[in-house]
Amino acid sequence: MRKHPPSPAPSGTDLNSSPRGDWDTVRKLLPYLWRYRWRVGIALGFMLCAKLANVGVPLLLKSLVDSLAIKPGSVQSMAVVPLGLLLAYGALRLSTSLFTELRELIFAKATEGTARSISLQVFRHLHDLSLRFHLERQTGGMTRDIERGTRAVHSLISYSLYSIVPTLIEVTLVLSLLAIKFDAWFAWITLAALVVYIAFTITVTEWRTQFRKQLNELDSVAHSKAIDSLLNFETVKYFNNEDFEARRYDESLEKLRRAQLKSQSTLSLLNTGQQLIIATALVMMLWRATEGVVAGRMSLGDLVMVNAFMIQLYIPLNFLGVIYREIKQSLTDLEKMFLLLSREREVADRPDAQVLQVGAGAVRFEHVSFAYDKARPILHDVSFEIPAGKKVAVVGPSGSGKSTLARLLFRFYDVDAGRITIDGQELRSVTQSSLRRAIGIVPQDTVLFNDTVAYNIAYGRPGATQEQVEAAASAAHIHQFIAATPKGYATMVGERGLKLSGGEKQRVAIARTLLKDPPVMIFDEATSALDSNNERAIQAELDAAGRNKTVLVIAHRLSTVVDAHEILVLEAGRIKERGHHEQLLAQQGIYARMWRLQQSGGAAAEAPTDTSSAVA
Repeated sequence: MRKHPPSPAPSGTDLNSSPRGDWDTVRKLLPYLWRYRWRVGIALGFMLCAKLANVGVPLLLKSLVDSLAIKPGSVQSMAVVPLGLLLAYGALRLSTSLFTELRELIFAKATEGTARSISLQVFRHLHDLSLRFHLERQTGGMTRDIERGTRAVHSLISYSLYSIVPTLIEVTLVLSLLAIKFDAWFAWITLAALVVYIAFTITVTEWRTQFRKQLNELDSVAHSKAIDSLLNFETVKYFNNEDFEARRYDESLEKLRRAQLKSQSTLSLLNTGQQLIIATALVMMLWRATEGVVAGRMSLGDLVMVNAFMIQLYIPLNFLGVIYREIKQSLTDLEKMFLLLSREREVADRPDAQVLQVGAGAVRFEHVSFAYDKARPILHDVSFEIPAGKKVAVVGPSGSGKSTLARLLFRFYDVDAGRITIDGQELRSVTQSSLRRAIGIVPQDTVLFNDTVAYNIAYGRPGATQEQVEAAASAAHIHQFIAATPKGYATMVGERGLKLSGGEKQRVAIARTLLKDPPVMIFDEATSALDSNNERAIQAELDAAGRNKTVLVIAHRLSTVVDAHEILVLEAGRIKERGHHEQLLAQQGIYARMWRLQQSGGAAAEAPTDTSSAVA
C-alpha cells in the first residue's frame, strides 16, 4: 500500500490582501514588464497624444458654437469658418482613435509576453516542486488559480495603462483648463466631486472585496469537485453514485449562487452611489456655467465646452468602480499565482551540484531512514547495495516501504538520515535532471497522457524515430496489438490511458522505459497487471532489457525474482531477511512463508486477467 500524507490541503491560498500586499504583487510584476520598457514608453507616448486630442474636442466644439453666432448676411464667414472647424473636429476624433489603436498595437506584445513568461515560469516551478506538494494539491482548484492569474496579468496591465493612467492625465488637463479659462469654482467643484467619488468607490469596493474573495473560493471548490468526480468516472459508476455526486456538486453551486447574489447586490449599491455623485457634480457645474452665460461672463460655446468636458471626464470615471474592483481582483488572483511561484521546493539542487557521471552504475543505500510524516516513520536504517550490472529484488507485504525506495532513488524526497549513492556520488550532490536521466522505471500504477500510443511510448526518448518506437513496442510485446487497431500507433489512449486495459497500459510503460534505455532501471510491480502467459513473455524481455544494467525490482510475485542477485525482505520499513532465493527458502522465515502461500495459490494466480481493450 502506498503511503500518502493523511489529508489533502486545499490549493487555495489565503486571500486576505492589503495595500502592502498589493504593492508587493506589483513589484513582482514589474521585472517582467521591464523587458518591454521601450514598448511601454512608446505606448505611453501614444496614450498622451490620444488624451491631448480628446481634450481638444470640447475646445473645438466651443469655437464651432461661437462661430455660429454671426451677424445676418455674413454668408462667406458661415461657409468658411465652420467648415474648417468641422474638419478639425473630425481630425481630432480620428486622431484619438488612431493613437489609441497604435498604443494597443505597440503594447500588445508586452502584455502577451508578460503573461506568457509568468505562466511558463509557474508551469516549470510546479514541475520542480516535490511529490509531496502534488499529492496534497487539488488539481481543479490549482488550475483555476493559474487560469485566473494569467487573466489577471492582462486585466491588471490593461486597466492600469488603458484606464487609470489616461483618466488621471485627462483629469489634470481638464482641471487646468477650467481653472485658467474660467473661475476657480469650476475646478474646485470638479475636484471635490472626484475626491468624493474616488473615496466612496474605494471604501465600498474594499468592503465588497470580501464577498468577491468568497465567490472565488467557492468557485474553485465547485470546480475541484466537478473535476475530481469526472476524473473518477469509473468509480462513480461502480458504486452507482451519480446522484450523490450531483447533489454534492449542487451544494457547491448553491453556495456559489448565494455568494454571487450577495456580490451583485453590493455592486448595485456601489453603482447607485457613484451615479448620485456624478449627477450632483454635473448639475452644479451646469448651474455655474448657465449662470455665467446669463451674466455675460461666458459664451454659449463655453457652456457647451464645460458640458462636453464633464461628460467626457465622467464617462471613464463612471467605470472607476468596475476598474478598481477588477484591479483589486487581478492583484488578488496574481498574488495567488505568485504564491505558487514562491512555494519553496522541498527538493532542490545545491548551488554546487554536479552532473551525475554514471560508469558502472552501482547503487548503495547507506543507513537510510525516512518518513513522509515525522510521526509515522516508513524506513528504518536500511542499507543494501545493488552491484553494477546486477539485479536486486525487494519483496514484502503492502505498506512495508518498498515503493518508497524507488521514490528516494529518483529523489522525489530527500532522506531523513543516511545517504544514497550511484557510483559513489551522493544523490544530493548531483543535479536532479542528470540523476533522472540515468534511471528508468516501470511503475505499478501506469498513467498515460491523453494522446496517441506513439506519443506515450516516445515519451521515454523525445525525438525518437518511428522505427525506434516500434522496436521498443515489439520488445514489450505490444506491437502486434497496436498494429491490429484501425489507427495503429496514432490510436488515442484516452484520459489517463483509460481506453487501454491494465495489461496494455503496463506494456506501453515497459516499452517507454525500454526506449529510454537508462543504465539504472526500476521495475515496480512491472508485471502486476499481466496474466501468467504474458507475464512470462514480458519477464523474459525485462530480463533482457536489464542485462548488464543495475536493476532494482520491487515485486509482489516472488516467482519473478528467483534469479535476482540478492532478495531483500522488507517488513515495517526494516530489512528482515536477505539472500538468494534458495538461501531464503532454507531459512524458513518470512520469505519462505510468502513463497508457500503464493505456490499454494498458484491456480488462482494462473487465471488470466482481462486483456481486452476499448480501443477501436
